[in-house]
Amino acid sequence: MAVPKRKTSKARRDKRRSNVWKLNTPSVVRCKNCGEYTQPHRVCPACGYYDGKLIVKPEEEKKDA
Repeated sequence: MAVPKRKTSKARRDKRRSNVWKLNTPSVVRCKNCGEYTQPHRVCPACGYYDGKLIVKPEEEKKDA
């Protein structure tokens, strides 16, 4: 049976056991008004709606000419 040659330090052991370094994917839902993907419980950046109400007027795209 294999045996470790050196003792594993407490820091190395605890780093391996921690869950801090694991990343979670952000949750995404579709906007009920425009269908764009956005984070839940946030105003939609595309249309400015939240919970079926207009909260922020969306800025129109500026054209450089």
